[in-house]
Amino acid sequence: MSSISPFVAIRRDLHKIPELGFQEFKTQQYLLRYIHTLPQERLEIKTWKTGIFVKVNGTDPRKMIGYRTDIDGLPIKEETGLPYRSEHEGNMHACGHDVHMSIALGLLTHFAEHPIKDDLLFIFQPAEEGPGGAKPMLESEIMQAWKPDMIIALHIAPEYPVGTIATKEGLLFANTSELFIDLKGKGGHAAFPHLANDMVVAACSLVTQLQSIVARNVDPLDSAVITIGKISGGTVQNVIAECARLEGTIRTLSVDSMKKVKERIEAMVDGIKVAYQCDAEIDYGSMYHQVYNDPGLTAEFIRFAENYPEIRFIRCKEAMTGEDFGYMLADIPGFMFWLGVDSPYGLHHAKLAPNEAAIDQAIAFLTAYITWKGNK
Repeated sequence: MSSISPFVAIRRDLHKIPELGFQEFKTQQYLLRYIHTLPQERLEIKTWKTGIFVKVNGTDPRKMIGYRTDIDGLPIKEETGLPYRSEHEGNMHACGHDVHMSIALGLLTHFAEHPIKDDLLFIFQPAEEGPGGAKPMLESEIMQAWKPDMIIALHIAPEYPVGTIATKEGLLFANTSELFIDLKGKGGHAAFPHLANDMVVAACSLVTQLQSIVARNVDPLDSAVITIGKISGGTVQNVIAECARLEGTIRTLSVDSMKKVKERIEAMVDGIKVAYQCDAEIDYGSMYHQVYNDPGLTAEFIRFAENYPEIRFIRCKEAMTGEDFGYMLADIPGFMFWLGVDSPYGLHHAKLAPNEAAIDQAIAFLTAYITWKGNK
């Protein structure tokens, strides 16, 4: 059996223990155990909820460079069949955060042993998938005291081959918001519909109406998505449903479009309340700010990537993906980029299996970039 690199082994360990947002207790313990094996002379370590901050003090600091990784998993039952598959039934690292963490630890290991001039701040952020950890972590006393001058992060991209880096200046990821709508009417016997108020019918009507918002209320030169991914209602086949619940997501490329889409959703729900004589409540759940890459820093990074011999750089288009790293970029200049991991299954798929060769390649590339940037 061929040996694997230490950081691939770490990724496999982490893959076994996916935990949901703000429940990453085993993950935090694993990360802290490893971090404490590193040379401690230049490290300052602080915890925040289930997250971790690690400051690497530079030799002659003029600025601080931040590097953020997310650490949570998803409530997805894994179907990869891998020998190191999830040991937490019903949870899975289906968005690559195990890969993200192993890369971050690889970088931290290098810079703990080979410090550069500038200070570095490694941020191990919980709850990226929900309810959202970036904004409260950014607002924490620790990060306000250790606020980086610039910040970067990556996200795996199953559709790109290993060795590929992709990003662009400006907007990279969309504004996103969860969407939950609860309808309540009057239940009753299926044989007497005139005595009841059917929320399955109301829910179906609302879903159809919601699809008209993007087609008729959003500028065709802009982009938006409203997806209802789950409908639940009723109890048995011969009872008219008293309650129904719609669960979905909203994604827009502009802040103005998000505001307009929500206004139209609220107007339509008000209409459903009148038309079906029911009560209704809207909950927008977790909302993520757009990921907007600083043009100057991103252009400089792109030039570096284009000249790095083992990397193929692609200037990609913006995506409707959501990422709460956008909150950090709204306050600190920086950028996010895609890292190719060559998997036939996409993000959030139960069979996602990233090509682990991307881990050591990313560590080598980012070590070179951060060393260059932090010694300028």
